[in-house]
Amino acid sequence: MEFEKIVTNQEVLKAIKDLNYEKLTDIQERTIHLIQDGRDVVAQAMTGSGKTMAFAIPLIERIKRGEGLKVLILVPTRELCQQVHGELLKVSKYKPVSSLQVYGGVSIEPQIHHAKTADIVVGTPGRVLDLLGRRALKLDLVNTLILDEADKMFDMGFIDDIKKIISQVPNKRQTLLFSATFGQNINKIIHACMKNPEIIKTKQFVDKSLLEEVYYSVGHHDRFPLLVELLKKETSKLVLIFCGTRKMAELLAHNLKLQGLEAQVTHGGLSQSKRTSTLKSFHDNKLHILVATDVAARGLDISNVSHVYNFDIPKTDKEYLHRIGRTARAGKTGKAISLLSEKDHDNFRRVLSNRSIKIIKTPVPQFKPLRFDVRVRTEESNYQGHYGNKNFRPRRGNRRFRPRRH
Repeated sequence: MEFEKIVTNQEVLKAIKDLNYEKLTDIQERTIHLIQDGRDVVAQAMTGSGKTMAFAIPLIERIKRGEGLKVLILVPTRELCQQVHGELLKVSKYKPVSSLQVYGGVSIEPQIHHAKTADIVVGTPGRVLDLLGRRALKLDLVNTLILDEADKMFDMGFIDDIKKIISQVPNKRQTLLFSATFGQNINKIIHACMKNPEIIKTKQFVDKSLLEEVYYSVGHHDRFPLLVELLKKETSKLVLIFCGTRKMAELLAHNLKLQGLEAQVTHGGLSQSKRTSTLKSFHDNKLHILVATDVAARGLDISNVSHVYNFDIPKTDKEYLHRIGRTARAGKTGKAISLLSEKDHDNFRRVLSNRSIKIIKTPVPQFKPLRFDVRVRTEESNYQGHYGNKNFRPRRGNRRFRPRRH
């Protein structure tokens, strides 16, 4: 379906034409008219399916500048907050609408100032609650509440925060919920906070027929030299490598650079400016390899990712699916490669408990042994030593070091 058949506001339609969007995606075609009609909607949709535009277009169409805060959008991470805010700005290019993004890690004062005149607020639950506690944000005029990436917000422990926020939004409202997966907490929110919602389940945005999923079974300390071998031999565009902890993500990026591979890292411990600039470089194809934790990469919509590597195996099948969902999009081929060591067998079994996941064991190619230098100062600690050296002992001040999982 073409946008002209469903978008009625000429200012919004002009902005969409500037973006060179021609036809609606599946999720847009099935939800926009429902949102325009004021229905509550629950939509199962992955990142990259066009779901942000599915709610941004009808919201910008009907909002009127200066009538107070009408729309609240809750998201799990700072990066997704920026991304959603950016899409709203694109759609409202020719229509005067004030959209504000609020999240932690930056000064709250500018957010307090701009909250007074915002028509739309996009924010993480923690910062929204902070603003409510300071009475800098009032929700009594909100008529549309959106929970984006709801499953991840619940996984991150935001369910109580979300309930507190919802309790301050008028009961007479439209509620939209977007989630990649449906679980017990999702169902509870649906029953408690929504009114006869339309349930929309779209086809997987990742085309399994175009996605190759393989794993290599290697020793724990052989993962790094194997990864370097694969990165140098595989024909790839953008590469996304997942680690289980901030510490490992920092170390891996550092060691890849030592091997002549230009890699950068993103995780929750970095400053917001650093995370933003790194992701922009990756998005603009100026950076080829991005090492990330699950939280930092959640919700990112980046095209042209040809390879996803699991340096550390995810703990659940859901996280595995979220990770590999960054590739094989929009008719393009992709490859998901997992490096399985003896320490990851329990996690791998949990991933494979999902019968729909089929990962093929692949013969390990020859590779050269490589040092893995851990004598690098990171955002997380100044832990030093040598990766794989059984005689290494941490310095006295770091004996209780434990990697923080993100």
